[in-house]
Amino acid sequence: MSPIRRLAAILAADVAGYSRLIGADEEGTLGRLKALRAEIIDPKIAGYNGRLVKTTGDGLLVEFASVVEAVRCAAELQAAMAESNGPQPPDHRIEFRIGIHQGDIVVENGDIFGDGVNVAARLEGLAEPGGICVSARVREDTAGRLDLAFEDMGEQSLKNISRPVRVFRVVTGPRSAPEPVLALPDKPSIAVLPFANMSGDPEQEYFADGMVEEIITALSRIRWLFVIARNSSFTYKGQAVDVKQMGRELGVRYVLEGSVRKAGQRVRITAQLIDAASGAHLWADRFDGSIEDVFELQDQVAISVAGVIEPTLQAAEVRRSAARPTKDLSAYDLYLRALPHQFSFGTDRNTLVIDLLGQAIERDPHYGPALALAAFFHAQLDVNGRTDDREATQRTAIDFARRALRVAHDDPEVLGPGAFVLGWYGEDIDVAVGLIDRCLDLNPSFARGWYWSAV
Repeated sequence: MSPIRRLAAILAADVAGYSRLIGADEEGTLGRLKALRAEIIDPKIAGYNGRLVKTTGDGLLVEFASVVEAVRCAAELQAAMAESNGPQPPDHRIEFRIGIHQGDIVVENGDIFGDGVNVAARLEGLAEPGGICVSARVREDTAGRLDLAFEDMGEQSLKNISRPVRVFRVVTGPRSAPEPVLALPDKPSIAVLPFANMSGDPEQEYFADGMVEEIITALSRIRWLFVIARNSSFTYKGQAVDVKQMGRELGVRYVLEGSVRKAGQRVRITAQLIDAASGAHLWADRFDGSIEDVFELQDQVAISVAGVIEPTLQAAEVRRSAARPTKDLSAYDLYLRALPHQFSFGTDRNTLVIDLLGQAIERDPHYGPALALAAFFHAQLDVNGRTDDREATQRTAIDFARRALRVAHDDPEVLGPGAFVLGWYGEDIDVAVGLIDRCLDLNPSFARGWYWSAV
């Protein structure tokens, strides 16, 4: 039989903590799960015209023709499960996590595959025990048709899904203390967690905490990055942190965590950068040094970490922006899309960069980084002989540089290219040198700033 393709609502569910339950009481857990299937799960699915596609020990996959019936079935199933779990001790409860998405699927030999299945499975992984997570498409198609509340979790990067997915949490019952979910700020955001002291020496806490403070200060010099204050991130000190949950609570897209280990006068500092939405590791490294001069070592590590994190975050932001729908791009998104092509000088690339930056400046005429990148790109077109009218291109580059410096005179991302363009065309070398020096004073770990300074 050839595969069939159709649109469907897909419900994916699994038992939270299944391995722990089996390890504690295998026979009892399997018996209770079998009883729940017979008494609650299968009747609920059948009652809402769902088709149980398959089970996987602790999980199940269900197809519905109606997205409304899929969500209503999930909500009633979770309510019934909560009632059934009432008499059970917390560590013996069987609780499902459920994800629902509506999308294209392929049906072959009774099984289902495709985007709808993959997204539903990833949404299930975001749900809390006893909870339900749905995609924005499900939320839109059920709006006003169900007596349920939805909490916006923002765009999430799901494993092996090429584009970010807007996720909503279904409120299935009253909550005594709902988790605060902060909206992500317009620009990329990061929290630096307290570094773990692995030395077993309580006196080294001061060094670990000081190291984090220096890194926060260094990152704060990156003007396009929103950095959470020490007082907020240090509330997690000494706790086992769920990075995804912490990201939601603090409203950050990225998290930096690390550890400090001391042996004699030598110290090793490790750090890793994590995408808070997906839990993916973006960068990790270690730094070794002598503790004889504590402050010098902290400064060196902080500048090194900030210098590496800046391009890593910018690359991550470019990838994130590239996956966004084109119908609703901000000036920042358009700037990010132009950024990787600033040194590409083919005719198609020239047109693309100029168009993207033109759109960004049209949306926000005072957006300094877009103006500065436009100045730099036009100067590069001239320098590399990629323009038919050098005089006009030079005037355009200088005009953009001046506009950028007027609106963002204290942003290193603007000062660097602005100084380069004005200095290259001999506008005023002393002024250009002063601008680039200020750029590096504001952000000493800015690698491109040092490049422009050398030029």
